[in-house]
Amino acid sequence: MRGWVTKGQMGLMRGAQTMPAPRKYPLELRERAVRMYRTAEPKPVIRRMAEELGVHHEALRNWIRQAEADAGERDDMLTTAEREELAALRKENAQLKRANEVLRTASAFFAAQLGPTRPR
Repeated sequence: MRGWVTKGQMGLMRGAQTMPAPRKYPLELRERAVRMYRTAEPKPVIRRMAEELGVHHEALRNWIRQAEADAGERDDMLTTAEREELAALRKENAQLKRANEVLRTASAFFAAQLGPTRPR
């Protein structure tokens, strides 16, 4: 049934929200770990610090890199605000694409209904 909109699609068009995945590590632990790393002199070995905190070393490394990007110390990554804006724009883009598809389908449907009776 190409052209018909399902209930699921209507829910998506009306803005049905999905829940984000739960975070593996609490936000407080993340902030504390980054603060500990950034204030330490000399800088600790990330792998050893991660073991002491009970987190995966790559998670700690990513948190530190993101904090550096947010502080303007890195140009190779997006800041948290830029990531949020990009996600919002992608979501809006997807919604607009769905709306355009619905309008395109409705336009084709009504054109087919009116087509034979329209004078040429």
